[in-house]
Amino acid sequence: MSTNTIIILVAFVVYMGMMILIGALNSKQSNNEDYFLGGRGLGSWTAALSAQASDMSGWLLMGLPGAIYVAGTGEVWIAIGLLIGTVLNWFLVARRLRKYTIVANNSLTIPSFFENRFHDKKGVLKLVSSIIVIVFFAVYTASAFASGAKLFANVFGTGAEDKTAYMVGLIVAAVVILVYTLLGGFKAVCYTDFIQGLLMLVAILAVPIIAYIGISGDLTGALGAKGVTDPAGFLSLMKDGEGKNITAVSIISNLGWALGYFGMPHILVRFMAIKSDKEVKKSRVIAIVWVILSLGAASFLGLVARGFLSEDLVASGKSEVVFIKTIQQIFDGNFILVFIGGVFLCGILAAIMSTADSQLLVTASAVSEDMYKGVINKKASEKNALNVGRIAVVAVAVIAFVIALDPNSSVMGLVSDAWAGFGAAFGPIILLSLFWKRFNLPGAIAGMVTGFATVILWDYIPFGGETLYAKTGLYSLVLGFGLALIVAVVVTLITKAPSKEITDEFDKVKTVEI
Repeated sequence: MSTNTIIILVAFVVYMGMMILIGALNSKQSNNEDYFLGGRGLGSWTAALSAQASDMSGWLLMGLPGAIYVAGTGEVWIAIGLLIGTVLNWFLVARRLRKYTIVANNSLTIPSFFENRFHDKKGVLKLVSSIIVIVFFAVYTASAFASGAKLFANVFGTGAEDKTAYMVGLIVAAVVILVYTLLGGFKAVCYTDFIQGLLMLVAILAVPIIAYIGISGDLTGALGAKGVTDPAGFLSLMKDGEGKNITAVSIISNLGWALGYFGMPHILVRFMAIKSDKEVKKSRVIAIVWVILSLGAASFLGLVARGFLSEDLVASGKSEVVFIKTIQQIFDGNFILVFIGGVFLCGILAAIMSTADSQLLVTASAVSEDMYKGVINKKASEKNALNVGRIAVVAVAVIAFVIALDPNSSVMGLVSDAWAGFGAAFGPIILLSLFWKRFNLPGAIAGMVTGFATVILWDYIPFGGETLYAKTGLYSLVLGFGLALIVAVVVTLITKAPSKEITDEFDKVKTVEI
């Protein structure tokens, strides 16, 4: 092992040790509300950075820059869609969801909110939504584990094709995330996400700026020198990496990522945990600024790296490690430079860990609070329910680990599938629950099942040898969200209106003080 590698390893060990320590310091929870929502006491900075860090994941520092590195500015439409979704989510959903979960019997999870919102005494909606959480978070967590494995394989090995290094990275990432999530619960996850959100932002802002200086500010010239045949087209929002015009379907699909935000349990649960209305307003500003800076910098990195890196990652098929390779090329030399590079590489680790821990915790709440205590054993004690939740964390982590075993798995692809699943199944239901008094239980169930089934059929079931997504290029989230919304509204209108008790609760949300 070289001296440089040892220095970077030290930075990694120190960083991961800090995360585990935070988990240990927050290991005492008296009840489920403490473990799953931190006692609803998040301040503005913690809520904002935790929500956005858990949102972006390794996708921000690996998937997005890699896509733009290959296809140019035309891939920035995804970032634009995500910015729109973030803004709408904070302005439309955050404050009202925080209030409504208090009115709806102090709901601790999204599935329990659905149950309490519609007074679903049979628990059908809670069970269906819990199953969806488990299915798609297994896929989502796998994307984080795969990101961590690729990071370790490229820093301490010869790349993702180095199966030994990939496996070691996969194990380390899974174990560290599991340890501090199991120890500390929601507070530990949010405090670590706060630190990780800051580190991610510093890394993603600094690296592309340094790389841009490295090409003397001449991006067009650098792109041409590295073999990009049409630099102007590469930098155009309306062209792809091959100089062809981007189709309307592609733009709609990429902008459609905005719809996913309304259904992301690991983001929505942050809204539920914010301390007060005043903190919501502060968090909104902090979160939006963070997203603008991070998405802009990640997109810029993908463009600059194409002209900066000496290695052609398109030819080698390693575009998702563009950030890693850029850091390694910049911070190569003396001890101080290498250590700084190691700290920036921890920024990627931060992005990975901040999402995986949140996903595992929401999965634990779905199994513990919603399935076990809510359906299987309603008389279960708080302690037993928490233990079941912790077992669920381990079980889902194992499933995600198995999914991520393939070194060729795409971080972008895994995130895309999970994002579509949650957005289509939960997004329309959340919005209608919060803003339509007439919305009822049959409509919610029908809409949720429609969104879930559409994504599965569109992305996973081959027809004539290929999936409908492969045939059309249309992102399943766009279709699934639209169909789920239509079905939910139609079924609601043709079935019995909700009871006066339910509509009174809807009206009460306006007067609740938080």
